[in-house]
Amino acid sequence: MSDLRPPSPDARPVGFDGLPLRDPAPPPSATYPRESASRALVRASATEAAQMRRIRARLTLASVGFGVLFLAVAAKLTDATVLSPAASRIAQAPRLPPPEPPVSRAAITDRNGEILAVTVRGTALYARPGEIDNPAQVADRLIRILPHLDRARLIPRLSPPRQFAYIDRFITPRQQQAINDLGILGLYFETAERRTYPRGRDAAHVLGAVDVDGEGIAGVEKWYDERLRVSPASLRLSIDIRIQRELREALDFAIERFSAIGGSAILMDVNTAEVLGMVSLPDFAASDLATAPAEQRFNRAVTGNYEPGSTFKLFTAAMALDSGNVTLSSGYDATRPIRIGRFQINDFHGKHRWLSVPEIIAYSSNLGSAHMAMAQGITRHREFLGRLGLTSRLGVELAEAATPIVPSARRWRDINTMTIGFGQGISVTPLHIVTGVSALANGGILRQPTVLAVPHGQEREGVRVISERTSENMRRLMRIAVTDGSARSADSPGYFVGGKTGTAQKVGDRGQYLENRRISSFVGAFPMNAPRYALHILVDDPKGRADTGGYATAGYVAAPAARRVVERSAPILGLVPETERIAQIQQSIALQLGGGRPGASAAAARQPTAAPRAPTAAPTPAPAPRLPAVMPRTLPTVEPQPAPLRRTDATDGVAMPRLVLHVPSTQPPETGRATR
Repeated sequence: MSDLRPPSPDARPVGFDGLPLRDPAPPPSATYPRESASRALVRASATEAAQMRRIRARLTLASVGFGVLFLAVAAKLTDATVLSPAASRIAQAPRLPPPEPPVSRAAITDRNGEILAVTVRGTALYARPGEIDNPAQVADRLIRILPHLDRARLIPRLSPPRQFAYIDRFITPRQQQAINDLGILGLYFETAERRTYPRGRDAAHVLGAVDVDGEGIAGVEKWYDERLRVSPASLRLSIDIRIQRELREALDFAIERFSAIGGSAILMDVNTAEVLGMVSLPDFAASDLATAPAEQRFNRAVTGNYEPGSTFKLFTAAMALDSGNVTLSSGYDATRPIRIGRFQINDFHGKHRWLSVPEIIAYSSNLGSAHMAMAQGITRHREFLGRLGLTSRLGVELAEAATPIVPSARRWRDINTMTIGFGQGISVTPLHIVTGVSALANGGILRQPTVLAVPHGQEREGVRVISERTSENMRRLMRIAVTDGSARSADSPGYFVGGKTGTAQKVGDRGQYLENRRISSFVGAFPMNAPRYALHILVDDPKGRADTGGYATAGYVAAPAARRVVERSAPILGLVPETERIAQIQQSIALQLGGGRPGASAAAARQPTAAPRAPTAAPTPAPAPRLPAVMPRTLPTVEPQPAPLRRTDATDGVAMPRLVLHVPSTQPPETGRATR
């Protein structure tokens, strides 16, 4: 073993020439045979060669696999970045469906946000008649789905030479599917809009309506047409839909009970002149304006001009008191009729004596009111009515608002001042009356009425028309007309209602006054110790009932309706009846019929401070008894034969009604006070 030596450094490498490895010459001292070593080296070389071939095969396979993989990745990247680039899911937010475009007309709400009018999207059905083979058959098939269509009118719309015709401007999805299932060539659909009024008849006259093209044609829809088209913000009205409902129910009850032909009711905030409710009956559903009869479309509250009757005596008294030469202790002669030519003015069941200002209002004296107006003169009378807005159109946002009918300045004479002093010879709308009374009650500030909501706390501009002192006295006069006059049935405990009734005779088409045809109305405010709201009720042509003795005057018709409105609306408006302080509050606003505050001397109360125009001297009346602080609830006193009324839905320029003499009543004689 010690003779074995390693190969020489200069020896040729084993297998270098590619030939089979040869065993080196064994050393001389080798003890194993040469042939055995040679076979061992050959076996080792064969094993390594096999392993090398397997390694090369695996490397080749791996290279091909990785090549295919890289080619696939390259192809995918090329497609994703060059051929079909895709947006990054990380860089972009998820896509949402595009929003629908806004409707073309903004919504209308009441003051509390209740939806009164809104535009909704739908589908319209139209036809191209040139593509329809059998119009009659198509019409029959459409009517089965749309039964409201008129076959006689539909067939011509489906027939040539028409090129285009709307069949229905708004159909439901179910109707659209049914029509589509018919498979009729020539019928098409398009997106449409429709104005809907969820409250139906509520506030229909205020809202008005739009035509088939979505343009306003009446009411607020017409007045604010451009605003509703341009601004997407809802239009907020001053109307309170709850008050609207109460007004309608009370008025409808009075109309049905007395078999009247219609009426109106208005509730107004005296401090802002916001119209909280406005009703005219008969009415209509706003969506059916186009098909509603003219009588239903007529808005008695702002379009109907009526002679106001005795309610106008409040303005005559306000004019006299504000002049400074008349006080509550002043009085006028009512002993005999006023004769003008062949005509005369008289009181129905008059007192035939001197009457104080409170008595003129409480007893509704025509004579006293005529003298009171004449004492102020024609010029001041006309100027005062103009200052109160009673001779011009009001600025309310309703296109239907009418202009009063009054004599021109050139034709305004003594007779006009006398008759207008007690509500005859002038025609105004109910909105004029309630707006003027609001100014009398709120401290003397006249504000234009509005149906648009005023932001809370914002004060509206106004014009002073009477002094605060005059306003205070007018509140007492209105209160005594309820506690001692024909409006007793309007009183509601704790709400201290004040106001005046009026029963005006209706006028025929030829200007003649109609027997037993009348307008019964009430105007007032509450609570009179701190007025918040004014109210006007008008009932057109009521008929007498057995339980009212055959009478249908305002004390029986309009005043009870006013009480119902007050008692139902006041809690909604946040007013609580002052039942615990009735006597105290009543004392603070009470008047004696003889004139002056309770406790004033009767002698002072009977002294007039303004000389009447009548030449006769006023007799000294007996002292009026002092009234209790709270009047007992009794039936209203019967009103006298009413002053005539002209309803001016006739053409302008019609001559003013003649001065009517006292017409003997066909009704049974009354007992007690005769008032309007």
